[in-house]
Order: sequence, then C-alpha cells, then structure tokens
Amino acid sequence: MSSFQLLLDGFAAALTPVNLMYALIGVTLGTLVGVLPGIGPAMTVALLLPITFTVPAASAFIMFAGIYYGGMYGGSTTSILLNTPGESSSMITALEGNKMARRGRAAQALATAAIGSFVAGTIATALLVVAAPAVVAFAISFGPEDYFALAILAFTAVSSVLSRSIVRGLASLGLGLMIGLVGIDQQTGQARLTLGIPQLLDGIDVVIVAVGLFALGEALYVASRLRHAPPEIVPVGRAWMGRADWRRSWRPWLRGTALGFPFGALPGGGAEIPTFLSYAAERRLARGVAREEYGKGAIEGVAGPEAANNASAAGTLVPLLTLGLPTSATAAIMLAAFQQYGLQPGPQLFNHNPALVWGMIASLFIGNAMLLVLNLPLAPLWAKVLRIQRPYLYAGIVLFAALGVYALNGTVVDLFVLFLLGLLGYAMRRFGLPVAPAVIGMILGPMAEIQLRRALAIGAGDISVLVRSPVAAVLLALALLALFTPVLKKVMARRNIDEDVPPAHVKADD
Repeated sequence: MSSFQLLLDGFAAALTPVNLMYALIGVTLGTLVGVLPGIGPAMTVALLLPITFTVPAASAFIMFAGIYYGGMYGGSTTSILLNTPGESSSMITALEGNKMARRGRAAQALATAAIGSFVAGTIATALLVVAAPAVVAFAISFGPEDYFALAILAFTAVSSVLSRSIVRGLASLGLGLMIGLVGIDQQTGQARLTLGIPQLLDGIDVVIVAVGLFALGEALYVASRLRHAPPEIVPVGRAWMGRADWRRSWRPWLRGTALGFPFGALPGGGAEIPTFLSYAAERRLARGVAREEYGKGAIEGVAGPEAANNASAAGTLVPLLTLGLPTSATAAIMLAAFQQYGLQPGPQLFNHNPALVWGMIASLFIGNAMLLVLNLPLAPLWAKVLRIQRPYLYAGIVLFAALGVYALNGTVVDLFVLFLLGLLGYAMRRFGLPVAPAVIGMILGPMAEIQLRRALAIGAGDISVLVRSPVAAVLLALALLALFTPVLKKVMARRNIDEDVPPAHVKADD
C-alpha cells in the first residue's frame, strides 16, 4: 500500500470526533505551556503520561503530537512579548521579536511567527510522509550490532550537543544508564541496584523518571528562582500582517523550513542550531530597509527562525518513529509514552500498527490548522495567561505530578522515588547538567545492553562483530565524530588565541 493511501487512512482515523477532541486538547495545552516560561512540551507530556493509561493509544499520541507542535508555537509568544523564551528553541526569536513589539509591531511579529509556523509545519510534515517509509525500508535490514551502534550514536550526539561541556553531558548520560540498570537482569535473573526493595525488582517505571526529572525537577528549579515582581508585558491586539510584511516573510519561511527539517532528524540536531543558522542567513541576505532594521526589530529575524523551529519538530519524528531514536527531550518522553503502551518505535511499528502511526502523522496536518486558528485571534488571551502567579502554577505542577505517579501502582515507594528523582533533576539543573541525556540513557540503555549481548552471542564473544557491518561501522564513526568535534573546536580556538597574543617580552608595536 502506498504512503498516500496510508495517509488517507490516517486522516480517516484522525478525523473522528474523539480524536479531533484530543487533537484540540493537545494543541491548546501545547500552546499554553509554550507561552508559560519554564514549562515546555517535554514537561507537559511527562505530566500527562500517568493519566493516559485509560486513553486509546492512537488518541494519546495524537494529543502528544499536538502538545509538541503547540509548544513550538507558544514559545514565540513569550519571546516576543516578554523577551523571555518559553523554549530554548525560541531564544533567537526574542532577538528581533521583542524589539518589534517595543516598536509597536507586536501584532505583526506574532502573526509572522504563527503563519510561518503553520507553513513550515505543513511542509515538514509532508516531508515526513515521504521520508519515513524510505527510512523504514532501510532500517528493516538492521542487525543487533547496528542497533547497538545507533544507540551509541544517540548517546554521544545528545551528550555532546545538548550540554555546555562533553563531561557534563556524559555525566548526565551515566546517571540515566545507572537508573536503567535498576531491576532484574533479563538474561541472568539477578537483581541489580534494588537495595533489597521488592517494588524495584521490575525497575523504575519510565513514567516516574520522566515526571521526576523533567516536571518535578523543572518546577523546583524555576520555583527557587521566582521573581515576585509581575512581568512587564507588551500590549498586543489581534495578530495581523500588511502586504509589505507578507512580501518580506515568505522567503524566510521557506528557507527556515529547509534548514529546520534535516537538523531535526539528526541525532542531537534539535531546533536550536537551525534557528540560529536561519537568523544568521536572513541577516546576511537582508537588503535595504531590512538590513537597517536588524537589531531594531526586523520581521525576517522572526519569520525564518520560527519556521526552522517548527520544521525541526517534524524532522524529530522521522528517527523517533522509524528507528526508535529520540533526538530531543520531548522525543525522549514520547518514546517513554510508546513504551508505556507496550510499543517499540521502529520498522515493525509501521508494519504492526499502521493505523496508529499514520493517524498520528495525519493529525499533525490537522493540528497545524487548529494552531493557526488558535494563535491568530487569541494572541491577547495568551498574553493574559502570562499573568498567572508562579507560586500557584508550580505548586499545582508538584501536586499533579505526585497524584499521577501514585495512580500508577498505588505504592508509597513510587512517591519516594519520584521526589528523589525530582531533587536529582533540580541538582542537575543547578550544576549545569542537561536532563535530556539522562532520560535518553535510561530509555535506550536497556535496549543497547540487550543488542550488545545479542551481537556478542552471534559473534561467539568476538568484539570485532560490532564493526563488521558497514552500517554499524559508519554509525560508530559518526559517534566518535560527535564526541570529539567539540573538543577539537576548543583546541583550535585556544590555539588561535595563543597565536594572536604576543609573548610577554615582546612589545605590542613590534
């Protein structure tokens, strides 16, 4: 069956009244959490994981996809109105967006962000429809050594890219791998790191890890840095664009989409890099009035990065759905959601659960249209949401997290584990350790261990079996490149500085 026919079947599933309701809930929640600083889509999906056990899998993932896209939309609102990005990927939008708002052009900035997100999201989702089956056809031939190499690539790429230093990224990864070891070894039957607690023999539930490290840890960290003064919000009316704004925005939308989608599909690529590249490209290509406005509120500096931001979200779903490889924090939480339903993303997911996968992809087109309708007329309402008092907001998050986790198994042990992981998440943020490598290590660690053992068993203990496959060899080479590239960049930068600074005994004018 062709991808087009499968997509039509997906639309038939996504357009049912129940799934439309879940899509609307998802995009509304996503926009809301994107608007609120410090609460991102990863945190929201993590919070909702415990309460979606009774929701059908297809409906749950349609809602999660809506949250993901909505969070990307909503992050631009705080960047433009408060100069405070709701998401790290919206940092670049704040550079020109807030200056536009302070010049009285907040409506135009919000409009180009919303329409650009719609254009980029729609094009990128269409690219996802084309790319996903091709990647699945390639991934079907993967052996155990290939999957192990793929996990190593995910570990190194995410640890080196999502952290200010490789050491901190690898330290976070090590914590996640250790959490993943808790429970009974599937091959030997031995208990590992359970401390004699029977409730830990099945391991720590991935939902508890996600809620603890992301939701609770983030709430504690942000609450410890609350500002009691009310935020200064730039007033805004209904979002709209003039003819000149349309003429200056459509090219940046397309260029941002072209940058965002491939970077989102790369391990560790994320949305931060393409948004920065889009901003740099638009600034270099600016001519006339646009060149003069850069640094004072150029609309191109909002249109391009926002398009790249949303295109990367669709790109992230390519490796997640086809290979089971999360390339962002939200993708890692969505992988945990798949495991909650007993599903493993990868080639077999497309074969065994086509209705779920294609219904989720079709819902992205529907969610994009819903988000455009929500964001253009309701911009003043989202601005009012920013006035919610933070103590009430984060106290509610902690309570909701505890209730959701306790509902999983009804044991106090889960609550103790939740709060310990919440404190760990707070400490990681306090000392600059990224959280995403820990969650990815916890989720992919057991899979990497199983695939490594299978590969070594096939090779009769010969470690060279890990590089006999061309795919595995290339993936491991890419992992080494991802690990050492930041180090080489720092060494070269330091060498250039040393060459530019004259020795102490040489005068500057010599």
